[in-house]
Amino acid sequence: MEAWMPYVTELGFPIAVTFYLLHRIEGKLDVMINALHHLPEKWGS
Repeated sequence: MEAWMPYVTELGFPIAVTFYLLHRIEGKLDVMINALHHLPEKWGS
């Protein structure tokens, strides 16, 4: 367990920021995918 502590303290903050940003982007990607699916309906195809 002691071997993992330097990695956790060194990489903990970047991992936390990455998960936070991925969580925020996920919602925006869902909105964009939904808009792309409804695009043909708006153009009358």
